[in-house]
Amino acid sequence: MRRIAAWLSDRLGLGPVVRTVLHHPVPPSTTRGVTGWLYVLGFVTAAALVVQVVTGIALTSRYVPATAAAYESVQILSGEFWGGLIRGMHYWGATALVVFMLLHMLRSFLMGAYKFPREMLWITGVLLFGFVMMMAFTGQLLRWDQDGLWGSVVASQYAARVPLVGDALKRFILAGDAVSGATLGRFYSLHVVLLPLLLFALFGVHMYLVVHHGISERAQPGKPVDPRTYRKEYDRLLEREGLPYWPHAVWSEIVAAAAMVAGVIVLALLIGARALGDPPDPASVPSHPRPDWYLMWYYALLAVKPRGFEDLVMVYLPIIALVVLVMLPLVRSRGERAPSRRPLAVASAGLVVFAFVALTITGYREPWVPRLETPVLTARELGAGTSPEVLAGARVFHETGCQFCHAVAGTGGRWGPDLTDVRSRISEPVLVDRILNGIGDMPAYRGTLSAEQLESIVRFLDAVRVRQP
Repeated sequence: MRRIAAWLSDRLGLGPVVRTVLHHPVPPSTTRGVTGWLYVLGFVTAAALVVQVVTGIALTSRYVPATAAAYESVQILSGEFWGGLIRGMHYWGATALVVFMLLHMLRSFLMGAYKFPREMLWITGVLLFGFVMMMAFTGQLLRWDQDGLWGSVVASQYAARVPLVGDALKRFILAGDAVSGATLGRFYSLHVVLLPLLLFALFGVHMYLVVHHGISERAQPGKPVDPRTYRKEYDRLLEREGLPYWPHAVWSEIVAAAAMVAGVIVLALLIGARALGDPPDPASVPSHPRPDWYLMWYYALLAVKPRGFEDLVMVYLPIIALVVLVMLPLVRSRGERAPSRRPLAVASAGLVVFAFVALTITGYREPWVPRLETPVLTARELGAGTSPEVLAGARVFHETGCQFCHAVAGTGGRWGPDLTDVRSRISEPVLVDRILNGIGDMPAYRGTLSAEQLESIVRFLDAVRVRQP
């Protein structure tokens, strides 16, 4: 094995690279005490990425990216022990990847690790996080259930609000004007080919910068970063107290990564992946499908925002957040790094964490989610003398998902406005226009409702209006 390793190292020129990576010096504070364990977050994030690659390759060997077979292939995988285990590991590995990446970014922010000379380390990290979230989003559609299908529809509607390029962006996401087999193929190619290539290229740059600039030392109060003297001071610290990365820092990273992998396996065995929803049905619209937990905060934010602020929250807020994160190290590249000397930074981080947790919890609670369990309206709620045509309209109102978000006669969801007296407030042409083209958070039903279904809903709402005192 040694001769083989030596031959490969010589022929591939790996020796200098491996020696540089394994033996580059690190500050002693990164390997000691409780603070030292905070420095393993980056390695654990990389290990979670490896878990995703390995399990993702295994899943693609059985997954069929075709509309007629995708749902069934996932169903078959979930019903097998090894298939269910791999799918569960992929699901919980995605959770681990997002969690540890967020913790890694939070640690870097609080310790001022984005300051000179590591500005590009932070920027590449922010871009990596963006690619990971795109991977998470595209992976949801591959389940090819109701949530996955309509999640892509809702996302395309949000994208359509982007000024100038909105329509083109929407068509790019859907690979056309509506969800189809081309949409599934595009998401599959993005999730399996393009995004992983971009992710690993950027990850390589990120790791190069880690070795090139070195790991940031523990921040000390009263010792601000001065670009004129920092490099010399850092080099003197490494010459005086620096320890080789191998074996002094690696062992704690391996222990933490092994614990993460073990946790993923246990969760995959005990809980498994997220259960499949109903098969995709373009004619049945769950107005706001539930995303995975790491996107739930955005879902809740859309629910609690004031009406009329749709464009601000859907389009401009994510763009502003990305710009702020990218510009942060460029405008704050010097000064204090210690959290105790940066109360505004600590307060802003705490506020973001609190908002993320609060919005995520809110996203899973009423009334911010559609009431999918709401039963169809009957003569008991509508009145004993309700005609069969109106009762048929009530069934259509329920089957098309309208009742999950809108209440009528005291029954239904509270996401949208109560429609009990809607025909007393707006005319029939306006009502039809809003149903077909959408308004605010409400998705457009054009192309998903038949003329008969639309007529039945309108006549149903007419009858409800008449019956009100």
